[in-house]
This record gives sequence, structure tokens and C-alpha cells, in this order.
Amino acid sequence: MSRIKRIVWPQVVLFGDSITQFSFQAHGWGSEIANRLASRKCDVVNRGLSGYNTRWARIVLPRIIPSQCGANPHIAAVTVFFGANDCSLEDKNPQQHISIQEYRENLKEITQYLASVGVSNDKVIFITPPPLHEAAWEKECVLKGSALNRLNSVVGQYAEACVQTAGQCGVDVLDLWTLMQKDGQDFTIYLSDGLHLSERGNQLVAEHLWNLLESRVAELPFILPYWGDIDPKSPETSLLCDCALEK
Repeated sequence: MSRIKRIVWPQVVLFGDSITQFSFQAHGWGSEIANRLASRKCDVVNRGLSGYNTRWARIVLPRIIPSQCGANPHIAAVTVFFGANDCSLEDKNPQQHISIQEYRENLKEITQYLASVGVSNDKVIFITPPPLHEAAWEKECVLKGSALNRLNSVVGQYAEACVQTAGQCGVDVLDLWTLMQKDGQDFTIYLSDGLHLSERGNQLVAEHLWNLLESRVAELPFILPYWGDIDPKSPETSLLCDCALEK
């Protein structure tokens, strides 16, 4: 009997900090993207790492997306969503703080590594940190016994650096910091605790990210036949074909 080949599903990998890790919660932006791709075209893989900055992300990335003889042809897209921890004030939160210059370099190195393992720049999407509501986040800090450790103006500097680095690397970018404050709107509706996303914030991210992702997944084939197309007298003929199978 011939060897049955394993089906390899394409992947969209969400790589980021807690805002990514929490994105699979109810009404999260990651779960919404996964729902849109649940039509047997693609898996959405959450690789959010709460509290991580780009230095730590750069170090662990090869363990998350390892080299497979120099190519990862089944990765349709990777989101890179860091900065909310990097922008911590050095004197208040030195453990997570990363300078803007290193932040830029880490994003470049992440992109270069992805390219080296077959994830080309056209498959990469940077996402900037969202704006910070200082009063709400200060309450969270006080509850944990610390002082306010981030400022929205500083977050904006990192968001700008992310956008500029995306341009230098030739990757798309979703600028949440600017989008959520567009036309002077009240951006606090998009945040749950001053830093992380509310349900409205998750909806906004999902909507705008999908606009960037859709073209990257539109041509992916439907995996396994529609049930109505399966020959009931000879299901193996339909179900064991070589379409979308691991070579």
C-alpha cells in the first residue's frame, strides 16, 4: 500500500507580545482572523509572548520559526507586533526597556532572519504599539506597586520608528498609534487598561489587519474537497489526492 502523505496547512503566524498573546481571547483580533480563515485554507498560529521586547523576540525567533533547509514555503504571512514593552521608561522599567535605536535594529534583524528561512518581506507585516492612556495605565502600575512606567509621547516615538523601519525593510505596516488617534478621536475606547486592547480595539485591529492579510491568503487553495464533491462509492479517490499535501 502506498504511503499516505500528511496534509500541510499554510500558516499565518502572529508574533508579538501580550497584545498578541491575548488576541485569541473572546472577541480578540487573532481569533477573528482565525475565524475568517477557518474555511479550510490556513491555520492561524499565536506566538504572542507576554512581556517580551524585541531583544528577547529576536533571540527566540529561530526556535519559533526554525530553518527548514532554508525555506518555509507554507508560511503565508507573519505579523511582528512589538514595541509596547520596548518603550518602557528606562528609569522606571529597565528590565523591559529597549532604546529606539536597538528597537529599529531588532526589527531589521527579525525581518532578515525571516527572509533567510524563506519568509520573504512581502509576507511580513509590522504592527506598531497602540497609544497609551496614561491615567488608566498608571492605576494598573500602582496596583502592582510601581510608578507610571510608560508615556504616550514615547510610545509615539517607537511607533514612528516601527513605521520608518518597515519602509526601510520593504514590509507593510499597520500604524495603530496613528490610526487610533486619527482626527483627535477618543482612543481610550480602544483600550481595556490603558495599554491592552478593549473589544473595540480588537475589532479595529482585526478589520485593518485583514485588509493587509487578505491579498496574501486569497489564492490559497481550499484544503480537502467540499463534502458534496466526495464520491460516496469511492471516497479515497477524492480524499487521498495529492493536492495541498506535504511533498
